[in-house]
Amino acid sequence: MHEQLHLTTTWVGILSLIIFVAGYYFIAAEDKYHINKAKPALLAGTSIFMLIGLYFSLHGMDGHALESAVEELIVEIAGIFFFLLVAMTYIEAMIDRKVFSALRYNLVSKGYTYKKLFWITGLLAFFISPVADNLTTALILSTVLLTIDKENKAFLVPGAINLVVAANAGGAWSPFGDITTLMVWIDGKGAFTEFLFLFPAAIVGWFVTAWLLSRVVPEGMPPFHADEKKIEIEEGGKVIIGLFAVTISMAVLSHQVMHLPAMWGMMFGLALLKMYVYTLNRNAGPTHLNAFSWIAKIENDTLLFFFGILAAVGGLHFLGYLEYFTKLYESAGATTVNIGVGFLSAIVDNVPVMSAVLKADPNMGTDAQSQWMLVTMTAGIGGSLISFGSAAGVGVMGKMHGIYTFSSHIKLAWTVLAGYIVSIAIWYVQFEILHIGAHHM
Repeated sequence: MHEQLHLTTTWVGILSLIIFVAGYYFIAAEDKYHINKAKPALLAGTSIFMLIGLYFSLHGMDGHALESAVEELIVEIAGIFFFLLVAMTYIEAMIDRKVFSALRYNLVSKGYTYKKLFWITGLLAFFISPVADNLTTALILSTVLLTIDKENKAFLVPGAINLVVAANAGGAWSPFGDITTLMVWIDGKGAFTEFLFLFPAAIVGWFVTAWLLSRVVPEGMPPFHADEKKIEIEEGGKVIIGLFAVTISMAVLSHQVMHLPAMWGMMFGLALLKMYVYTLNRNAGPTHLNAFSWIAKIENDTLLFFFGILAAVGGLHFLGYLEYFTKLYESAGATTVNIGVGFLSAIVDNVPVMSAVLKADPNMGTDAQSQWMLVTMTAGIGGSLISFGSAAGVGVMGKMHGIYTFSSHIKLAWTVLAGYIVSIAIWYVQFEILHIGAHHM
């Protein structure tokens, strides 16, 4: 690791912070200015490092520290970037093969009400995300919500919030459920099984939010005409679902067993998809699939938004802003700060916040193990408080453009806060009073 610089009080430090805050303002006010959130994020992330580079050359400083910091950051971003690229390509492939239309047909033709569909999609999100990660889960199920009824905002907005909260809560109790959980686990802050003890706090917290949200879900049923044709999954669709499952397990295996980044397994899975499409096209009659057309359809703005945000936070870390973080733990105590991390990750996205906590590596006190579980949970679940606080939220904002937005989420954010408080209360009783879960160091 390079030595930590302290440039927070220099012109470059102050200017970078201003750029960061301004960038965030435009991301939050996406609806007001009709500017895609990827644009301010990318501008802020890239310009902060351009300024740092300028500062280094003006002062004749040794550029190696900057070079190695940026290289580390590029590796971190590329891992997330390619992971998502493959996940999104598979989703487009499944949309193309009518997988989600068939799922929608099955849900809607059974005559389920909006409320029942709200609960089914939420439960699916909670239990799929520990395996398929929260972003992939939220993207898949938001596609299903839109195919159920793409007009009815009264159903779509609470449905989308429910998905984001369920996917983040489900992702908090499994090392593969969320990028932040994965980071804590890789860093050796908790054993695999210790994360599973967060299940009670995660599910009850989600349930409280879902129950409160379900009260604003409209009565009645989504539009369905008796003469609507039954939709079947098209040729190759079922194999593509199978290949997606193989791809996810390859990502887990590469990370756990082969000492490779998770995205390596994902890219291997993309290669499998392309080879399958090739054989399908060779043997098929009139069917002709093009895997590159699926890649062309993915939400590139979501990928570029991540690039910008992680670059911006990386820049602030390089300038020395995260040092203040460590000081906080010393003065306020671990439990207080870890609960605060949840609120912070709602504003600043949970990935950079978690990377800040891990980079600062504060002293968590005597019960370090249960504190690391607490911060894993608050970063994961707290990210749902604001629409762009988590990968899942950003993904759904991209999918439900103009429907699920910063302002539509904020109006119902109190439901998420209620669930968050309940989750923390359960953690406290379970870990601190009953000592069930993490062993004390």
